[in-house]
Amino acid sequence: MWRNAVNKASWRAWVLAGLMAPALAVNPVVAAPKAGIKEATNYAISGKFNRDTVADLARKLAQQPYQPLDASLPEQLEGLNYDQYRDIRFNSASSIWAGEELPFQMQLFHRGFYFKDPVEVAIIDNGEAKHLAYSPNLFSTGQVMQQPLPNEDIGFAGFRLHNPLNRADYFDELAVFQGASYFRSLGRNQAYGLSARGLAIKTADPEGEEFPAFRAFWIEKPTKESNSVVVYALLDSPSTTGSYRFTIRPGTNTVMDVEATLFPRVELKKIGLAPGTSMFMFSANGRERADDFRPQVHDSDGLLMLNGRGERLWRPLANPKDLQISAFMDNAPLGFGLMQRNRDFNSYQDLEARYERRPSLWVEPVGNWGKGAVVLVEIPTNSEVHDNIVAFWSPSEAIPAGSEYSFAYRLVWGQGPLVSPGEGRVEATRSGRAEISGPTPKRLFVIDYVFPNPLPGITPQRPEAQVKNSAGEVSNVVIVENPETGGYRVSFQLDPQDQKLIELRLDLKFSDGRKAESWMYRWTR
Repeated sequence: MWRNAVNKASWRAWVLAGLMAPALAVNPVVAAPKAGIKEATNYAISGKFNRDTVADLARKLAQQPYQPLDASLPEQLEGLNYDQYRDIRFNSASSIWAGEELPFQMQLFHRGFYFKDPVEVAIIDNGEAKHLAYSPNLFSTGQVMQQPLPNEDIGFAGFRLHNPLNRADYFDELAVFQGASYFRSLGRNQAYGLSARGLAIKTADPEGEEFPAFRAFWIEKPTKESNSVVVYALLDSPSTTGSYRFTIRPGTNTVMDVEATLFPRVELKKIGLAPGTSMFMFSANGRERADDFRPQVHDSDGLLMLNGRGERLWRPLANPKDLQISAFMDNAPLGFGLMQRNRDFNSYQDLEARYERRPSLWVEPVGNWGKGAVVLVEIPTNSEVHDNIVAFWSPSEAIPAGSEYSFAYRLVWGQGPLVSPGEGRVEATRSGRAEISGPTPKRLFVIDYVFPNPLPGITPQRPEAQVKNSAGEVSNVVIVENPETGGYRVSFQLDPQDQKLIELRLDLKFSDGRKAESWMYRWTR
């Protein structure tokens, strides 16, 4: 059940990728709804609005039994296939705020296909919220979608924000909110890849995952001088409601400051804060089952963590044969995220997917998040359309029913965090067969370290490589200088013996006190 839900989410990403159409640099006027359309809204109603409005709505909603949304569609929208749904396009001439010389514009997604749940939208201007009613005038259809669009206010499936991210005369897509509580963004000169979510509940639970959804959005109208846009969202699910505030700043790295409060209906024992969802199929580490012309296929290649003790931990991602869950215990984490470090086209050779342009997603907690764990879920997949990687923060203490739980964090979509001056990071992980002996062949691991921000005037000293293993036998640990990268290459052999799972850790120890990331890996038979 959970696997199917995750796959549906990945299909959401696949469909969404096919619907991305950049906004044109035109000066249109927002289309007015057809006469006689009756506005239908439960949350994003017109009226006074302030920073507490959504929290007040979520608090009241949490005191009521959960009511599933009526996802029924008008007859002409029922049963749409992919091609029909893709043929419903937002009119770029109707972009919200187009023609007002503002730094942001907004477009809406139509309901249908996988996106049946209604999403309400309102625009905030000078402390007043105005419900944005659905109108068929906002959309156009081509030759595939022959049915007429409905006239009643059916809401939307989500929205996307546009901004002159890459050049001044063109409005590029900046962020998308569509499907459950999923959203995604990117930095300058990047292409969409992994997604984030408002909240994860019961991820990888045998009883099935619960997917909270954003029911309504309020978007503040920016000024001409704005370098950010603010989005409010109301979250709802059987277990909890929540209020969210996103402040989105585009740039080389696009930054989202997130402020959230949960209002649990039940005790929350299995939740994930700041979850990221990505895809990893194979890389230079783990090609045993790959029969593909491309050297690597992934949206992210590793999980980076900066724990409360200031240690940088790097965990290469895997596409295991069986579902596996890793929990990295911590107290007051400083950051974590799914990274796409390899930016070389030759590593992917995919002219369509352009995996080298996919963004990394770094999470910086604001304040002390206390005790818990960064959880990494890796799901087996044989297709790149499946988002099979999930990472989030899991608090150690359950959140009581009827309480209010506030937290804040920053999301950075782009290149990933820089290392400190003089510090080393893992550049690549490779593995392969070492030799055939015994019931299980030995494995050879090769890890490259680089120093992208070297200290001036410091003569590097070759470090000592220390490898720790939970089981099996490690041998032939060798570290050499890598003249191609200016860093070091560490190699070692692992004899699994009769083990089915082995945890590995590699640390570099420098006599001059320099630091480097700790490499961590889980080998499975």
